[in-house]
Amino acid sequence: MACFVTASFRVLQPRNSLISRCAMKTYLIKNAQLVNEGQIFKSDVYVKDGFIEQIAPQLNVSADEIIDGTGKYLLPGIIDDQVHFREPGLTYKATIRSEARAAVAGGVTSFMEMPNTVPNTVTQALLAQKYEIGAQTSLANYSFFMGATNDNLEEVLKTDPQLVCGIKIFMGSSTGNMLVDNQETLEKIFKEAPMLIAVHCEDEATIRENQAQYESQYGEDIPMRCHPEIRSAAACYKSSAMAVALAKKHNTRLHILHISTADELALFDNTNPLAEKKITAEVCVHHLYFQKEDYERLGSLIKCNPAIKEKHHQEALLEGLLQNKLDIIATDHAPHTWDEKQNKYKKAPSGLPLVQHALPLMLQFYQAGKITLDRVVEKMCHAPAVCFQVEKRGFIREGYWADLVLLDMEQEMVIGEENIQYQCGWSPLTGTRLPGVITHTFVSGHLAYANGRFNEEKNGERLTFKR
Repeated sequence: MACFVTASFRVLQPRNSLISRCAMKTYLIKNAQLVNEGQIFKSDVYVKDGFIEQIAPQLNVSADEIIDGTGKYLLPGIIDDQVHFREPGLTYKATIRSEARAAVAGGVTSFMEMPNTVPNTVTQALLAQKYEIGAQTSLANYSFFMGATNDNLEEVLKTDPQLVCGIKIFMGSSTGNMLVDNQETLEKIFKEAPMLIAVHCEDEATIRENQAQYESQYGEDIPMRCHPEIRSAAACYKSSAMAVALAKKHNTRLHILHISTADELALFDNTNPLAEKKITAEVCVHHLYFQKEDYERLGSLIKCNPAIKEKHHQEALLEGLLQNKLDIIATDHAPHTWDEKQNKYKKAPSGLPLVQHALPLMLQFYQAGKITLDRVVEKMCHAPAVCFQVEKRGFIREGYWADLVLLDMEQEMVIGEENIQYQCGWSPLTGTRLPGVITHTFVSGHLAYANGRFNEEKNGERLTFKR
């Protein structure tokens, strides 16, 4: 009983709950080039009951469906550790269902979503409600961060490390009102948190002082190009340095999100293997791809926090990634409506939609010779699994969940309204030609996306963590 929906179908209808109980099919992927754990090699892969059953050069097993991978690359599913899917409360921008579909179309099979929804996810009851929405509507595998505030430590400490990806602290305000700026509260969270803490680092006092200066100069007409001076490199470094100092003081497992400056790279170690690091960091695709000069062309469409900065920061971030000072590539996918983005500087919200196009963007770096394909897989698939201790995902291994992406590098894509899956319907990349086309995406053994069509017979699974 099929339930395929074309990729261009934009009105998302409720699923048939009877269809979701269909038995899982078996799949045999033949002759693909596997990109996994630093190697690229030709192999077959057999998928059964949601898991990778066998990996071998030639498999002679019966399967419900055989997929010819000749000439294509088979990657582990991408794990995006930082997205904003806007549900509950902001569903006019996006929903967990709409953005999970966009993720799957882009080869992202698992996501970790942030707590600055409405209401903020700052109690165990509100966190449980999000997981229920994920279970009912997410085509991708899912996890949700528990949000910290200045006064919810008791709730934060109830978080189960094996069932929740992490605790999120905004050490700098962004979209929403979750700024944690009470030093005593920060000390307690860093000291007592039972699991990974992920932080947004920008010093709020520095930002406010900078913005006041630009307001005195421009009034309500602050140019978008001033964003990286207002949310400055100094503001980023000051906050990140404080977070690192707190983590070292309390031996906390710290992960700093979306590093955007060359200055911050000095805070991170690249001498130890990732699994042994207590302090890790990530870079987002937009900080690698865009630079300050792009504000003239794209304006508020690339306004985000922390800001996209000058070219020398952009170049240093890629080098920091290759040197393993930055451990993960993520998106910070954060959609807003087109109308919201048309406002002047102070009213135009920060954030841009990226989860569908993160892999194609990195493939452009690969095609240009700036990063190898196996390093792209390392930073987008293996490293998030290791960093967050995700159970049985992020690698192509027998016995692991079958989160798999089949990629045709002989094709290319042009981003346009007809193939954008975000509910907001726009992208700062519209009109951009990018290498590679994702032909198939498996989510926990379910072929969720094939040749431009979604199969919504089965939802993704809740991520679990081996801690």
